[in-house]
Amino acid sequence: METRRTGPTGEVIDTARHRALGTASRASILELVRAAGGGLTIAEVGERTGLHPSTARSHLDRLVDAGLLVKARASGGQPGRPAWRYRVTTEEAPAPAPYRALAAALLDHLARLGRGDVRAEAVRAGHDWGRHLAAATRPGGNPADTLLAVLRGLGFNPGLHPTADGRTEIHLSTCPFLDLVGRNPDAICGLHVGVVRGALEQAGAPSNDAVLEPFGAPTACVVRLSLPPNAAPPA
Repeated sequence: METRRTGPTGEVIDTARHRALGTASRASILELVRAAGGGLTIAEVGERTGLHPSTARSHLDRLVDAGLLVKARASGGQPGRPAWRYRVTTEEAPAPAPYRALAAALLDHLARLGRGDVRAEAVRAGHDWGRHLAAATRPGGNPADTLLAVLRGLGFNPGLHPTADGRTEIHLSTCPFLDLVGRNPDAICGLHVGVVRGALEQAGAPSNDAVLEPFGAPTACVVRLSLPPNAAPPA
């Protein structure tokens, strides 16, 4: 078992991170991703460094394993299975312990199943969770307010952004589940999609067209809703 060491001033040295940065290539890739703000794909890293895609992928995933990067699929609204996009992690407060424990237990359960569409299963589980959280939340003036309260309670620091076409975006500027995202990005992002849809449904709003776009903004993941920000639930 790897032991953690202390430096001369008493600080704890994270040996996994030090080893991940033990090559000039990985250190330069980390700086590239950090400078990009919105993250980079494997292909983009390959183009900027001249590395073969498989080599770039290996370096990027080593940085993910060390907790220096996080990856998620970001389609930019395009059809098809999107590429992984890598972004620098930030020092964020974790979600409340019960929520993190529940999310971690779900990931372990899905891993043991080893079959079916993991993302779809996570969305279904998140949907029930979102309904439960919304039911326990003081009703807002409209469904978007209820969803904001649920996301705020989970630690996402959400912000409402009305769009030019009269719809709604919610920007999640923190992700208190980043370490779990690193374990299974498809599952944990699917869980959050389900939470959004379940909370909206509990609040009386259409939910099936709600979309969560990882890295949809340079410094945030984006929840896209079809309802206007001041929409009241149907009578």
